[in-house]
Parts: sequence; C-alpha cells; structure tokens
Amino acid sequence: MTAATSAPSSPSALFGKRCNHSEAQKWSCRPAISISISRSSEFLGLPLPNQPNSHPPSVRQRKRNTRWCAHRDKRTPWVLLPRAEDKEEEEQQQKRKKKEEEGVSITLDDVNPVGLGRRSRQIFDEVWRKFSGLGQISRTRIDESLDTVLIREGPMCEFTIPGAQNTTVLVVGATSRIGRIVVRKLMLRGYNVKALVRKAGREVIDMLPRSVDIVIGDVGVRSTLKAAVEGCNKIIYCATARSTITGDLNRVDHQGVYNVTKAFQDYNNKLAQLRAGKSSKTKLLLAKFKSAESLEGWEVHQGTYFEDVIATKYDGGMDAKFEFTESGNAVFSGYVFTRGGYVELSKKLSLPLGCTLDRYDGLLLSVGGNGRSFVLILEAGPSADTTQSKMYFARMSSKVGFCRVRVPFSSFRPVKPDDPPLDPFLVHTLTMRFEPRRQRPVEGPAEMKQDLRSFKLILEYIKALPTGQETDFILVSCTGLGIESSRREQVIKAKKAGEDSLRRSGLGYTIVRPGPLKEEPGGQRALIFDQGNRISQGISCADVADICVKALHDSTARNKSFDVCYEYVAEQGKELYELVAHLPDKANNYLTPALSVLEKNT
Repeated sequence: MTAATSAPSSPSALFGKRCNHSEAQKWSCRPAISISISRSSEFLGLPLPNQPNSHPPSVRQRKRNTRWCAHRDKRTPWVLLPRAEDKEEEEQQQKRKKKEEEGVSITLDDVNPVGLGRRSRQIFDEVWRKFSGLGQISRTRIDESLDTVLIREGPMCEFTIPGAQNTTVLVVGATSRIGRIVVRKLMLRGYNVKALVRKAGREVIDMLPRSVDIVIGDVGVRSTLKAAVEGCNKIIYCATARSTITGDLNRVDHQGVYNVTKAFQDYNNKLAQLRAGKSSKTKLLLAKFKSAESLEGWEVHQGTYFEDVIATKYDGGMDAKFEFTESGNAVFSGYVFTRGGYVELSKKLSLPLGCTLDRYDGLLLSVGGNGRSFVLILEAGPSADTTQSKMYFARMSSKVGFCRVRVPFSSFRPVKPDDPPLDPFLVHTLTMRFEPRRQRPVEGPAEMKQDLRSFKLILEYIKALPTGQETDFILVSCTGLGIESSRREQVIKAKKAGEDSLRRSGLGYTIVRPGPLKEEPGGQRALIFDQGNRISQGISCADVADICVKALHDSTARNKSFDVCYEYVAEQGKELYELVAHLPDKANNYLTPALSVLEKNT
C-alpha cells in the first residue's frame, strides 16, 4: 500500500525556521513527490541496494523540472530544493558510472545466509530506530497518525495478528530485560500495550516506545493496580526483584503476582456485574464450610475392597466423623486399621440453575490437615437413575497446614477401564475417600511419630475452575540456574509461591521458566521445551519474549508450566528431550507442536 505524504511548502516548513529572501533564491522549484512506505529506508536517508538512479538529479534534469513547474497546476504544493554546484555534480555522476562499468565483486561472505540475516537485521533496527525517533519530539495527533501508518499499513503489517487491535495487553515489568522486548514485539504485531512501571521518569519514558500507555503502580500495593488492569484483556508478568533480599523477593515474585491476579479478577467481575451476569473467569462455588449448617447433606461411609475374615479378628476396625469444631473449622477425621478398608465423605451436588460443570476446567479445594493423600471420586450419569452412573477417580495430596489443591477434570480416570472418558456435564456426586495404602510419611522431625492409618482433613471450600481456549496470564519465572547457590533457595521459594497463587486464581495461565538469560539475538538456535527441572543451558531474552507473545493466542499453552532453554547435546544414553526447531520465521508456529506433548495443570 502506498501512502502519499504532502511535502512542506517551503524550507521554513521543512526545518521549522523562517527563511529570508536571499536564502530563498538559492532554492529551485520542483513539484511535490509521493513517498511510499516501502521506500522507507530511502526516506530516512539510508542507501538502497540496486538503485542506480537514486543519486541527485543533474543540472539538465533540474532545469527541465523547473521549466515544467512553471506551467503546472496551481493546486499542487511546491517544494524548494537546494541548488548545488554543477561541476561537482557532474564529477560525482562520472564516478558512479565508472563504478557501474567496473562491476561489483562478490565474495563468499556476501552470500553467507547468517551474515545476510545479521546485516538485514541491523538495517531494519536502524530503520525502526529512526521511525521511532520521528515521534519523540511531541505527542501530537500527527504523531499518532504516523504510528498508524508505520505499524498497521507499512511493511510491518505482515507481522500483524488478526484481532490484535482489539486486544489490550498489560506488561508488568516493561523495563526489564525481557519486558522491553515484549513491548516492542506486541506493538509490531498491532496490540494495544499498557506498561506498568514504578516511576515514570525521563529514563523510563525514553526506554519505551512513545505509543505505549504508561501506568504508574507498584505490584506490592494492590490499590495502585486498579488503573493498570482496567481495559486489559491479557497480562504478561515479566517483573523481577531487584535484589535477592527475602522481603524484596516476596513483594515482587509472590505477593506481586497475587495482587495483579486479584486486581484482574476484580476488574472482570466488575464488568460481569455491569453486564448483569458472571465473568467467564469467575470460579463456581460448590461448597463453603463456614457453619454447622453448611455440613448438611454430607455423608460419611465405610467400606472394604475385599473381605479377609481372619484379618478382621485382629485389626482395630475403622471410624470417621465430619463435624464443625468450636474453632470454626469443618473437620473430617478418623482412622482405618482394617486391611483393605476405607472411609469416605460424599455429597450429591446441587448446582445453580443454568450451571453445568462442562463449562469448567476442574476443581479447586482449600484444605488443611496432617498431610495425607485422598482419592477424589466423581459419579457421572443420569441423575434420575443412579444405577447407570459411572465412577471416575483422581488422587489429591495435601500438606501439613493449609493449602489449595487444583484437580483438573482431565486427570480423572474411569474406575472401569472400558468406561468412556469423564463428561463433566453428567457429574452429580462428589466423594473424598481416605485409604491407608499408598500413604507416605510427611516431612518433619525424625523423632515425630506418624501413624499413616489415621487422618485429619480441614475443609474450607470447594470451587469449580472456569474453562477457556486461551491463556489470560503469562508469568515469566525461572529455573534457578545461574543464581548464586547461597540465595538460590530463597529465589526459587518465592517464585514457586507466585506460581501457586496464579494457578489458584482461576485464570488461564502459562508459566515460562527460562534458563539463564543471554543478551543476544533471538531465533538463532533450536529450543528445548521440557517439564521436570532438567534443563542446563541458557536462552536469549528475545526468544523468551517471542514465546510469551506467541502463547497469548495458543490454546496449547493454556494452564501449562514448562522449562525452556537452548538446544544442547545430551550424554550418550541420557537423551531425555525431543528437540523442537525454532526458525526465525514469523510464519513458523513452533510453539504449538512443542507444548502439545506437555502435561496440563502443572
């Protein structure tokens, strides 16, 4: 697409100062020219290859242009061009002709793909820097229209993602090593970008493109985040603590993630209330144990997997109860000494009118106790005839003290292998079962005695997590590599706490754990995507930023956590990874095949 730009009518309009009559005589008349965006590098004063006619016009051409201008239409604007010495121009023309006649010698370096790519990237960066510099003087409407031409109608329109113009992305930590690249990649693809910074000084403003909406706030103070999340559709969290002090780590990596997710949820709920409905990101409350009345409908059952008449004569039996204590807690406790025995707590679910669990992704339980593991069982089938119901189970581990456990519906397996996969739409009963087998001792003092046949489970609430196609929140975490060994444990602890708060929020999440960051161009080497904290190499900041941008609309990235680093050759017999090539091509969607083989809800 060619965008015509009207040239200034005088040297004073071009240089911003008044031109006197004597200076005007040094200029000759020439009609206005139409500048094409595809000739942007020529417009910025950069030489274009294979353009033999790009040199200044000769004296004869200028005279011809001047004579033609005398009879042209009066409505066409005029441009005054400086007149140079005729003799000097003729000498320059002769030198150019001589060079063309001699020809150009081509070496092996001139056709090297790596060298060509590196030089083209340097030229593109220089063009982009000069384009960005055009609007740094003032924030006028003219600058905004120029931005529209450069980003959405110029050569960079090939990078634009459909629907990006209607998507606003909040970048938290926009001045960080990864955040600065993320901001520019988002703008290049047509997104509306908001940047959250602690201070909006001149250094910060110069660090970000002028079209970015800069918002001042602190992730450690939730009240300052309300304006930042307003109007946003997605969030990329790139903020990192400036030091390894425990207080700073908790404020940014743990509490900061919690505050941003909470503010984003509050904003979505507010929008839903204005629409007289519920937000698509709101969790569905299935049970909340806040009083003795909230325990109604829950039933305790006992049973055994097989009958052992001899063993039952010598065991201590089993017992369980579910009660609301004086301390205000709903406690499910008991013991199972019978071989093959179990106790369980179950209730038939009563969902609000119009709500079905097929619109949700899984269950979220807030529980406490002594660290035992339990089996969650869902019964699905026609509610009118429970004899046709099928049972599905998934294991749930708790911790000493309170924790929140996320159990996706995809992790439930049929009790009978021949039964079909779970259909959340047909779920009507929820059961929590304790059985002594497969219990493991919890971490604690060596002298602490643990009876794995007794249990205690404190229930706070049970909710259903909303489903979705795309991720809502992208968190850049770390693997711990490259951090001082004396502070590595504190850093990883704060990072994991932030990851856990994001998983419990109910938002669709993507957690990226890159290896040690390197300041080098991206797209140069293949990448490895893995789960299990096994990578050992670093990665470019530009590659991490590209992964974050691609994950915004990739359905395979939703509710996944993964490690990523550069490709490396493993030792013989220890090949653990499947390499996924990352080619520097905007049309190459390397992220989908890389993440499709990884587990969800990790």
